Amino acid sequence: LPALGQAVKPTTLDQRFLLCPYCQQHRAQVWGDGRGGRTCHCPECGPVSVAADDMAALALDEDWLRRKLRLALSIESRDGIDALGDGVWRLGDSRCSPVLLARDLIRLWREPALLDRVRVAGGAIRVITPKPRETRGAPFGPGVEWLALEDRFAFYGGGISFIAPTGEPPAPQASDPRTPVKGPFSADFRWVTLPEGPHGPIRLTEAQAAVFEALWSFKGEPRTADQIMRRAGLNSDKPIDVFKVKARDKGKPEAEGPLFAYRALVVVQGRQGLYSIRQAPPLRSAASQP
Repeated sequence: LPALGQAVKPTTLDQRFLLCPYCQQHRAQVWGDGRGGRTCHCPECGPVSVAADDMAALALDEDWLRRKLRLALSIESRDGIDALGDGVWRLGDSRCSPVLLARDLIRLWREPALLDRVRVAGGAIRVITPKPRETRGAPFGPGVEWLALEDRFAFYGGGISFIAPTGEPPAPQASDPRTPVKGPFSADFRWVTLPEGPHGPIRLTEAQAAVFEALWSFKGEPRTADQIMRRAGLNSDKPIDVFKVKARDKGKPEAEGPLFAYRALVVVQGRQGLYSIRQAPPLRSAASQP
């Protein structure tokens, strides 16, 4: 849950039924116990007391998902999000190509007119959907690029990153140079944005950006300080050296912010002398139901 951050929000369940709190295997009907509490009648466990936490639930924040997908594809903010029908949205234009997000690939197969509504001359349509189990290869014809949500996007640092296929040129840089493009980092690693913290977008020095870029290039795999600093092109002994706050800069956000980001994002295995950047898993469970 701390990793998911703002991607999820509280939601309500059908108060009449819930998953058995004891075995977590059967949905059972909830009854009052006559003493102000509740109990469920599990077909396997029998009567089981129900606590308030047993009725709590979370759901994907769909507005959050749509906004973060726009950022990942460098869709200009002046383009609004248009609902084309139940479960289909036009997110805007990326590289002059319309981008659609749909809950279900089958919906677009059954209603190809939805694609015709956004089609532009000389430009392909990019379609984002969860990946059906039975679908292989390219499900659409020429002029439509399918981006499987689980394969082409990753959840990281409170945002979403686009995973470009091998050989595809990088997405154009967003108009705001601070915009997270590579996980929480801007395209040039000079800015880092964290979901938690008092600093807002944090500006990094060239050396600090080089350290984060080196760590990012190892894709979360632990590396020694020597490997990291050599990849960053720096002479310091350890990554932390370029983040230390001098006495005269104590309390200054421009100095404290990068150190805060380092502590939040870098995993240090002290005994082994290894460093890695925190890598969140691909956005599967949270984003597989847009």
